Amino acid sequence: MADITARDVDCDALLASVSDDRAGAVVTFAGTVRNHDHGVAVTGIEYVGHPSSTDVMTEVVGEFAGREGVHAIAAQHRVGELGIGGVALYVAVAASHRRQAFECASDLVDRIKESLPIWKKQYLADGTHEWSECP
Repeated sequence: MADITARDVDCDALLASVSDDRAGAVVTFAGTVRNHDHGVAVTGIEYVGHPSSTDVMTEVVGEFAGREGVHAIAAQHRVGELGIGGVALYVAVAASHRRQAFECASDLVDRIKESLPIWKKQYLADGTHEWSECP
């Protein structure tokens, strides 16, 4: 499961989607909007995705699906405006063993962040904004 959504990320549904009796470990990651960045107060974020972002997410998740011991992966990235605490990226990995699940989830998050054509506009407490993490 790989998706880009303009709706709130349903973490429970994504977690349920990786349920697999072969899995001895399920690792999840929720990337949330924090109230600061590099010492500057942040009040919210807007994510803007390129039209190819769903295809790129699908390709990236596909690269990890064949890893040894990995049985199921779900990854979803939110676009649109999010407030502090909102889930921007959610990843769930079910694998036979915990090390396989942890390593896959960590590597997958890194690859998504470096490859996905989604840009982040941060709204700052002083009323200005800045763009960051533009691949």
